Amino acid sequence: MSFVLNEEETMLRDGAQQFLEEQAPVTALRALRDSGDPVGFSRDLWAAMAEMGWCGILVGEDHGGVDMGCAAAGLVLEQIGRNLAASPFLSTAVLGASAFNLAGTDAQKAAWLPKIAAGETVIALALDERARHNPSHITTRAAKDGNGFRLTGAKRYAVNGAGADLLIVAARTEDERINLFLVSPEAAGVTRTSRRTLDSHVPADITFEDVKLDGDALLSGAEDSEAAYRHLLDIGRAAQAAEALGVGQKAFDLTLDYIREREQFGAPIGSFQGMQHRAAHLYGELELARSLVRRALTTLDTQPAQAPLWCAAAKAKATAVSRLAAAEGIQMYGGVGMTDEYDIGLYYKRAQAAGEFLGDDAFNAGEVARMSGY
Repeated sequence: MSFVLNEEETMLRDGAQQFLEEQAPVTALRALRDSGDPVGFSRDLWAAMAEMGWCGILVGEDHGGVDMGCAAAGLVLEQIGRNLAASPFLSTAVLGASAFNLAGTDAQKAAWLPKIAAGETVIALALDERARHNPSHITTRAAKDGNGFRLTGAKRYAVNGAGADLLIVAARTEDERINLFLVSPEAAGVTRTSRRTLDSHVPADITFEDVKLDGDALLSGAEDSEAAYRHLLDIGRAAQAAEALGVGQKAFDLTLDYIREREQFGAPIGSFQGMQHRAAHLYGELELARSLVRRALTTLDTQPAQAPLWCAAAKAKATAVSRLAAAEGIQMYGGVGMTDEYDIGLYYKRAQAAGEFLGDDAFNAGEVARMSGY
């Protein structure tokens, strides 16, 4: 398995880097935060991403996409992380598109995948029901009701839930299996409560009180609904790991720039041996995380049956390393690193918040141990 980017991947990465540095710098996140934006992302940026073709990276050409695979999506997410670009790319172009690819019927795919590829919709995955991620703890119920269902339950911190046009809800059916359902956030019985997290994103808590669903709300195209659900989470973990890698790498880059310029005792503090040792350690950790993230994303594209272990390992490592890089950055900046004047604090906040999505480093390290027989 090659960890070297090919020409097409290199062009995608470089194009994403240039586009996001110009169109979605950290100042854009600050503007969204300071204005109290109700959804926490820019729909203009989302439309521009669609024009770049990114929204269709996991959508087949027959539905208007470019079908480049998870490894390509990871390259975009790494640049999103580097710029702290607030967008529904992960929730919609990755998780939303993958949910339809894995579990949608032909009719459902035809109805929604073109909208995803065109950037015409925002999707949120309504999954977790507790403060900590637990994919097996699903108490939301979808009871049969004639030809349809009645949905009852509650979800916490649905990413991009405040601005979503469509919810994909994990719920148990009468056979106790977990299935995915399409739910309009405007449907009777659905209540959204926006949350503003420390990283200036706006997820939502969502309650479902006897929500009536048609039969075609069930994503029923998979032979095994729970296997599709688990695989969707694997894709999400690897994708979030790619973003975390970008967050950690940029935090490291900012720190290197600072310690090269900041002088103390007549010399740049980066010339002090203690600082050099800490920077060298971070560099090695970031490269280890990069290798795991690349392995996980490539395995999803080429050997999906082997992906669960690598996705959990990548999520565990990238989460831990991004948090370490941002925390070390604040330490090396000194007291000013805690102020809003410098961007390093924003990277620290994003590393902390994003690390919780689909399981933190401890959860995913536990999954690696379990799958390895410990």
